[in-house]
Amino acid sequence: MLGHRALTLQDYTTILKRRWWIIAIPAVVFPIVGYALTYLVQPQYISQTLVLVEQQKVPETYVKAVVTEDLNGRLASMKEQILSRSRLQPIIERFHLFANGKLSMDERIDLTRKNIGITPIQSEIARTNGVPGFFISFKANDARTAQLVCGEIQSLFVSENLSDRAASAAGTTDFLKGQLADAKAKLDEQDAKLAKFQQTYMGKLPGAEVSNINMLTTLNTQLDAATQALARMEQDKSYAESILAMQQAQQPQTSEHGGIAPQAQQQELQQLQAQEADLTARYTDDYPDVVSVRRKIKELQQKLAQAPAAAVAPAASTPKPTDSVSVQQMRAQLRAMEQGIAQKKRDQAAIQSQLRTYQDRVAASPAVEEDYKSITRDNQTAQAFYDDLLNKLNQSKMATDLEKRQQGEQFRVMDEPNLPESPSSPKRSVFITAGLAAGLVLGLFIVGLLEYLDTAVRNERDIWAFTKLPTLGVIAFAGEQGTEAPKRSWFGRRTPDLAAGTKPLMNAGR
Repeated sequence: MLGHRALTLQDYTTILKRRWWIIAIPAVVFPIVGYALTYLVQPQYISQTLVLVEQQKVPETYVKAVVTEDLNGRLASMKEQILSRSRLQPIIERFHLFANGKLSMDERIDLTRKNIGITPIQSEIARTNGVPGFFISFKANDARTAQLVCGEIQSLFVSENLSDRAASAAGTTDFLKGQLADAKAKLDEQDAKLAKFQQTYMGKLPGAEVSNINMLTTLNTQLDAATQALARMEQDKSYAESILAMQQAQQPQTSEHGGIAPQAQQQELQQLQAQEADLTARYTDDYPDVVSVRRKIKELQQKLAQAPAAAVAPAASTPKPTDSVSVQQMRAQLRAMEQGIAQKKRDQAAIQSQLRTYQDRVAASPAVEEDYKSITRDNQTAQAFYDDLLNKLNQSKMATDLEKRQQGEQFRVMDEPNLPESPSSPKRSVFITAGLAAGLVLGLFIVGLLEYLDTAVRNERDIWAFTKLPTLGVIAFAGEQGTEAPKRSWFGRRTPDLAAGTKPLMNAGR
């Protein structure tokens, strides 16, 4: 009645008592079959080795490692390289892997790849994401072959790590050398531009404003002093020219004996005294012009005192008119004054030229400063880039030397590949357990199917399921002679036949 009404725990117990042997037979036979299959399946042996990752022996504060890639990524990259056809085919041919069947080389390579296992070991130390090592395993039909092939793959990983790190360090050094050469060329170009700019705009560069302004102040002071000196020199020249003109006008007035008339000498004396008064009002007593005028006055006074004696002496002949000593001296003074004025004008022009130069420098400083900042910024950038590359190159050289001396990160074989003592598969316990599970499932399925197809009525709940009427009484089944033997159900079980005239149960409806 499995498929016709809901079952209770009592129904399940009844079914199990009635059909337990259907479940027991597969549950016993299938484990035996599974155990027998273990002798038919070819055994597989797994050889395993442990490789630890040793960090570099020199602290990274002194020599920074060039290879900074995560070990998981490096392992994946090395695994792809080692599992390539060029690496696996020599191993397959040397150890005759999977050579029993009619397999192509590609199929043998695929099977070899599947039998190679790489298992990283995750660090158990808190806050460390590094991988301290990894396991390498290989599965083969023969224990010795599995051990040898595992050793070959382990050697490939160790040598590949050394070559990869050395090649990476050397490649980094070569790359940095090329970059450093380019950076040096650019730096030299920037230095040449900066030097040319400094030479072209010398005195106009930033930082020279203060010195330019100080020079402007000094030159203005010098120009004012030169202008004042030039004005005094021109005034002195004008005055000397007037004195010379008066001396030349008085020179023809000579006595009949060839001397100068006393009236003219007296008039000249008055002019010299007036000139002395004017000079002493402006200059000190030791001023050269004051001293010269006073000397002339003294000489003229001496001449006036000697004039009567000179007039008594007879003249031998009439002398030719010549310039007096005072006129010659005055002309010499005028020539000296003219030379001094010319020199002073040249000095004034030179100062003015320097003033214009420094004024142009001060005026051009803002525009030059912008260009200078741009060139200086490019130069500083090129210099910083060059210095950074030079520092990195030095670090890369040390890292390369570290790798050549095998002082960097290395793979150290902790456990050599082991020789398997027992096959890893097939596992007899697994096969037996699987056979037992399969037998139980099959037995339960058969019992469930039989109960679903069984239409026999055995108790009041079955009658209620068919008629929906309550049972008033139950009469036990009693077989009669001469009647037809009861039909046997599946597996030899007797079942009452309601249609034959005998009923195991009687039901009276209301």
